[in-house]
Amino acid sequence: MAGGGDNSQTNGGAQEQRAMEEGRKDDYDQGCGLAISLPFVQKIIAEIFGTYFLIFAGCGAVTINKSKGQITFPGVAIVWGLAVMVMVYSVGHISGAHFNPAVTFAFATVRRFPWRQVPAYVLAQMLGATLASGTLRLMFGGRHEHFPGTLPTGSDVQSLVLEFIITFYLMFVISGVATDNRAIGELAGLAVGATILLNVLIAGYGLSFLPYA
Repeated sequence: MAGGGDNSQTNGGAQEQRAMEEGRKDDYDQGCGLAISLPFVQKIIAEIFGTYFLIFAGCGAVTINKSKGQITFPGVAIVWGLAVMVMVYSVGHISGAHFNPAVTFAFATVRRFPWRQVPAYVLAQMLGATLASGTLRLMFGGRHEHFPGTLPTGSDVQSLVLEFIITFYLMFVISGVATDNRAIGELAGLAVGATILLNVLIAGYGLSFLPYA
């Protein structure tokens, strides 16, 4: 948020104050360089844990439903939605709760997130997802019939169109609640979680709009 003229000093102080309130004072002081500071490390750890618990809960629900049949398809959709909502409210104030490279790249593209932190965020998300997948494999043996990933049942064109629609729907909601100052920020977790729930109900629990699911 750049200021000019007589307001430059005031706006600069406001920027620094906001940076301090958000726990990224060191990032503010470092300028354009990648600040390997405590707040930055906290963000990376939050992304790892958030993505881990999201994938563990969502894919775990799919695996249990395929092996035991006790959760049901609507139950799986609810688990995905609740997992996203809970993690957004848990670590959103630390890292922004991206949990998805598409979200990180989208925010960076519209200048809501520094490009210099994108690689670290994406690696953290992939690491969290990989660890969660490994945990589920150890717990359930990795049998093919329990595979919780994407298995399209329609044609290639149907799958492409559906994935485009639900991914656009997700990013539309995230962009609306997270990048517009007129939105009610406290409801962001609820809105994004409900969108994930609806997407699962619409498209099935393969969740290709999450690259690692």
